[in-house]
This record gives sequence, structure tokens and C-alpha cells, in this order.
Amino acid sequence: MDTGTHIVMGIALGGLATLDPVVSSDPVLFNAVFAGAIIGSHAPDFDTVLKLKNNATYIRNHRGPTHSLPAVVLWGLLISGLIHIIVPQVNYLHLWAWIAFAVALHVFVDIFNAYGTQALKPFTNKWIALGFINTFDPYIFLLHIVGIIAWILGANPGYTWLVIYAVMLLYYIKRYIDKREIVRKICDFLPDTEYVATSPTTKQNNWRVAITGKDRFYVGTVDNGHIQIIDEFERIPLPDSQLMQIAKTDKNISAFLSFSPVYRWEIQDFDDFTEVRFIDLRYRSKGYYPFVAVVHIDDNMRIMTSYTGWIFSEHKLQSKLNIGNTTV
Repeated sequence: MDTGTHIVMGIALGGLATLDPVVSSDPVLFNAVFAGAIIGSHAPDFDTVLKLKNNATYIRNHRGPTHSLPAVVLWGLLISGLIHIIVPQVNYLHLWAWIAFAVALHVFVDIFNAYGTQALKPFTNKWIALGFINTFDPYIFLLHIVGIIAWILGANPGYTWLVIYAVMLLYYIKRYIDKREIVRKICDFLPDTEYVATSPTTKQNNWRVAITGKDRFYVGTVDNGHIQIIDEFERIPLPDSQLMQIAKTDKNISAFLSFSPVYRWEIQDFDDFTEVRFIDLRYRSKGYYPFVAVVHIDDNMRIMTSYTGWIFSEHKLQSKLNIGNTTV
């Protein structure tokens, strides 16, 4: 989810915590839990600072180690421990439990969008991306705003948030059913379908889809149940060539391949170098595929420059590559 939604979820958990009699009977503990829940519900995304290093590190690690099973435990212990140092008189067990719940909820809700997380790391490095809740879902955010307003106006916070989260549970079930129906329709429409990556938009009945068939990739939309194929590409395995082997050793390319489940590739020869480009097919926007990885390799099979990340114009991509280093 986006930062704003994670923060309002932290506020909601602070309200839910009033259902805990130990928390509701101790104003100091409530304030500690409230602050800790807001911090904990955002903490796993502190790995955004990895962008300051380079995109390859960010892509390989964002929603990876910081969203793993050990991290859920460690975030809870770290945040509750720091707060307990400041207010040592509060009940630590209840403080830790609510903060750990906030961290776990953050990781849990992130698995439902198209980006996903490595939530089961270290048992598996597989990205779990269920793809039926948008990164920013206006309905979920609006429900939280309604709850916050009701709380400010004097509604019982515990029962208010209990009702809102019950409604949210029904909404998640509804969106899961929507996705299942879309996948069923696609499989009927394209019988050779092997995998469907769904990306819901902020519009309730509009979805982007990237479809892996036996011999082809298909990119399209599903609008009110109507399937429209926009692009179609031949599905060609990566060549077992020296050029491709060298390309895969580049950290930008390696980071892309560790993350993207549906992509195509291109090789283009220029006067002084060969360009190898990988294009993620899940994020088509306004006729462009913004998530790419590109490497330039000279005639002596040396990597000249490379880049991976979200770019919305070819001019911008070339300017990144012309920086002339492999740590972009």
C-alpha cells in the first residue's frame, strides 16, 4: 500500500487497541501504543532509503528483507523496545503485541497488490503479489478517513474500527472474487494461458493484465468484464549466448530478473556497443512500459553502462544510460 494508507492504518490500530482493557485503562500505555502503531505500520517501508544508493539495490531489497518473517519480529521488538526505554512504566507485553500487529498488518496488506513482497523469506525468495488491490485504493483510504472523523466526533474507537475492518474484509473478498472471474474469462478467451498478472487500477472495474501464453505474451485491459488485448509479443527464451551471460552478471539486470515474472527482451546492435533490454509487461501506462533494465556491452564484451527502474520516456532512459556508470 502507499504511505498514506499505511499511516491511517496505524491510526486505526491505535483505536482498535482500546478494545484491550489493559490499554484502555492506562492513558500512558494507550499513547505509547498509538504512537508505536503508527510507526510500526510504516516501518517496513523505511527501506525506501535504499534509493539513495542505487535502483538495483532498491529493487532487489524493497519489500524484501524488511518485509520478511524475521523482520516482522525484529521491527516489533525494536520499536517497542525504544518506546519502552522512554516510558518504562507501561506494560511491555501489550505494547509489543500491538506494535508487532501493526508491522504484521503492513506486510500482510502489501501482498495483495501487483508489486507484492517477499513475505515468506527466508523460507522462499518468491515474490507474493496477488494483484487484486491497488497500491492506493481510494475505497480503503476513504473508509479510514470516515473512521478517523467518527472517532474525532466522539464515536467509540474500538467498535468503530472493528466495524470498518469488518467492511474491509468483505471488500477484500469481493476483490478476490473479481480477480478470479477475470482470470477465468481470460483462460476461456485464450486457452493456452499459463499465467495472468493482474494490476487493478483506481477504477473499480478496470484492470491491467499481462498474460503468459504457451508461445506468446499478451498485454491488455479488462474493463467491466470486457477483455481487450493491446499488445502481443512472441515468447522467446533467453539465448544461451556469451552476450546474454555477461548481461545477466550486471547488477541492474540481475535485480530486474529477480523481481519481474513477466518480461520480454530485446537485443540491438549499435556502432560501438550492443544494447540488451528487458521490459516488464505488467505496468503498461499510456502506451509505454516504464519498468525496464538496460545494459550496454562493448565489442570486447565489457559492460559500459546499465540502468534499471521506472522511466516514462526513451529520452530520459538514454540520459540515465549516458551517465556512464553501472550504479545508477
